[in-house]
Amino acid sequence: MKKKVTKMRYNKLGTTLLLLVLCMMQGHAQEILSLEDAIKIALENNYEIKIAKNDLKVSETNVSAGNAGMLPKATATISQNNNLQNLSQTRADGTKTSLDNGNSNSLNYGVGLGWTVFDGFKMFARKEQLEQLQKLGETQLKLTIITKISDVQSAYFNLVQQQQQLAALDTTIVISNQRVSLAKNRFTIGKASKLEVLNAQVDINTDKVALLRQQELYKNSKITLNQILARDTQLDFKVEDHFEIASRLDFAELKELAEKQNPQIESLIIAKKVAELELKQVKGGRYPTVAVNTGYNFARNESSLGFTTQSSARGLNYGFSASLNLFDGFAQRRNEKIAGLQIDNAALQIDQQNLALESQLATAYQTYLTNLKLITLEETNEGIAKQNLDITLDKFRIGTITTIEFRTAQLNYVNAKVRYSDAQFQAKLSEIALKELAGTINF
Repeated sequence: MKKKVTKMRYNKLGTTLLLLVLCMMQGHAQEILSLEDAIKIALENNYEIKIAKNDLKVSETNVSAGNAGMLPKATATISQNNNLQNLSQTRADGTKTSLDNGNSNSLNYGVGLGWTVFDGFKMFARKEQLEQLQKLGETQLKLTIITKISDVQSAYFNLVQQQQQLAALDTTIVISNQRVSLAKNRFTIGKASKLEVLNAQVDINTDKVALLRQQELYKNSKITLNQILARDTQLDFKVEDHFEIASRLDFAELKELAEKQNPQIESLIIAKKVAELELKQVKGGRYPTVAVNTGYNFARNESSLGFTTQSSARGLNYGFSASLNLFDGFAQRRNEKIAGLQIDNAALQIDQQNLALESQLATAYQTYLTNLKLITLEETNEGIAKQNLDITLDKFRIGTITTIEFRTAQLNYVNAKVRYSDAQFQAKLSEIALKELAGTINF
């Protein structure tokens, strides 16, 4: 009998060690994804960032003197025509000549050069406008990157919170298992009723349901982060298990930074400059346009009938042209007025965005301060709830309190841990929002 019991113990020990090794292997197999690595992956893989980078390359490519109309244009042309006709001619002396299926052909080729040397300064305004559009592309890329990094950080710290809540639910499962064991022992020795055992089993099943729901939410949050990182959505990983929250953000400093480097404000300021340069181009229509041209051409003609059966010419041509808009149905004045109104609208949009930004900053900062206070309060509550649970558990073991009192203390502790984790997460979201508005998210 002793040998049988010893063998059973060894089997249990072997099974336990095997499970422990498997758990350790599984833990080592999971990638620990740091926030810095997540941001790096997003900067390399995220589709919206890639699209914004390509848009910027388009803007950079467009910035050229040729695209602004400053450079001459050279063209090469060649044309060759053939005719097959029945011809008939009557000369001055009355002589008539005719020819069936008479053939004639012509050949022309040459090189031409045209250059607009003055167009009312429109080409210079266009060049500067292209440069401003490039800056606008850079600002749009910056805005896209900041937005995506903010999304990565929010999703990442959401996972940190989910992990902490999983740990809290794991703790309550352990406590509920202890309660079931104690209830069964007390029932065995006759100090508790079957009802106490059943209540303990119902409560642990409730805890297991909550744990399964939390595990589902955790896995779905991983899928969301993988999607933002533009990688395999089924890739498994773990995140760090703590929050680092900046506790000394200054509102005045954030406001000053936002006014200087908020990407949305920067974009609107550049858009206003683009509108001003558009007005310059429109006003250029009041000035004359002067162009010079030159070229070298060769022409040859052949005919089966006529005084001249073959002719050819070659040589250089050159000249200039000038034009001035005298009256176009008041289109010039109308276009200038529209361009001026667009500048006014751009200025109004800047004022509107500044007001909205100030409002968003003030709201986010107040939320940030409140969340910092909640962190301190919930941390204290968690400590109190833990002490209360420890005392309650000791009393439950010796049978001096009811199962309802024990369950209440257990739930209070779990809820306190969840609230503390949520308070940290909400504070981190407020910090991220403030840095995004101020344009100070590091990347």
